[in-house]
Amino acid sequence: MSEEETHTRLTAWVRGRVQGVGFRWWTRSRALELGLVGSASNLADGRVEVIAEGNRDHCQRLLAALRSGESPGSVEHVAERWSDPKGGLSGFVER
Repeated sequence: MSEEETHTRLTAWVRGRVQGVGFRWWTRSRALELGLVGSASNLADGRVEVIAEGNRDHCQRLLAALRSGESPGSVEHVAERWSDPKGGLSGFVER
């Protein structure tokens, strides 16, 4: 199996003006277009946590979209962590 076919888990923390502006909906739309499963959740400190599992290339494309400046609101910084997929996810939900 090539690296492009490997499944992975991306956890990204997005800082900026990203709550109450449609950011989670936009993220969900991008993730579903890429065939990823996971969630986008508001955190108490104002960040949005994005968890996505699926094809590594597709996760990288979602990360690039989060950093693209094309999302609603205003992204100041995106921190990322890569790990092995945990599974048990279906669809992509906003929390």
